[in-house]
Amino acid sequence: MAAIVQAVSLSKQVVSGEQLLTILRQVSFTVEAGESLAIVGASGSGKSTLLGLLAGLDVPSSGSVLLNGAELFALDEDGRARLRGELAGFVFQSFLLLPALTALENVMLPLELQGARDARPRAAESLRQVGLSARAHHLPRHLSGGEQQRVALARAFVTQPKILFADEPTGNLDAVTGAQVIDLIFQLNQAQGTTLILVTHDETLARRCGKQLRLEMGRGVCEAK
Repeated sequence: MAAIVQAVSLSKQVVSGEQLLTILRQVSFTVEAGESLAIVGASGSGKSTLLGLLAGLDVPSSGSVLLNGAELFALDEDGRARLRGELAGFVFQSFLLLPALTALENVMLPLELQGARDARPRAAESLRQVGLSARAHHLPRHLSGGEQQRVALARAFVTQPKILFADEPTGNLDAVTGAQVIDLIFQLNQAQGTTLILVTHDETLARRCGKQLRLEMGRGVCEAK
């Protein structure tokens, strides 16, 4: 299989007051198409920073990322956004649904941004896959946390992305609802053959992934299952 995500000597430093803090130091790894990778480590170890770099939402101090063979940081911000739109879906801890749009309209949004003419039926099918057809016309404030995260999942998968980036997707959910959402992520991931890159503090969840990248003192150690 070909590498779909490749990090090469990624480092990230930030200025805090008069100090230069190193968050990530020379992190390198490869994820092949269809694989699942959990990024784990203590709070503050740089997990979310690394995910942001892999998705091109942030820029490294040094190093490079290749997504499906394309050098991410050789592109300008617009180019990175286009590549993300073509390749990636996202699920975050805080759902990030637009409050003025219904569940269906939230799921339609990435398709409409791509100019898809069949956005409504595809979004409706994606909501059906996560068990929310009956809630399609509800606003986010009328949905439970678990339902909102399932809408976010439907939105992430509706474009059939090659890569799903998930940042603590169960962080705002109770244990039972969180387990249901995780089962759904893995079901959808397997059905679509998506590559999953998941940030989590949950070791049980991490063990469900084929690989783990453990961050310690800004360095990464990759472990196969």
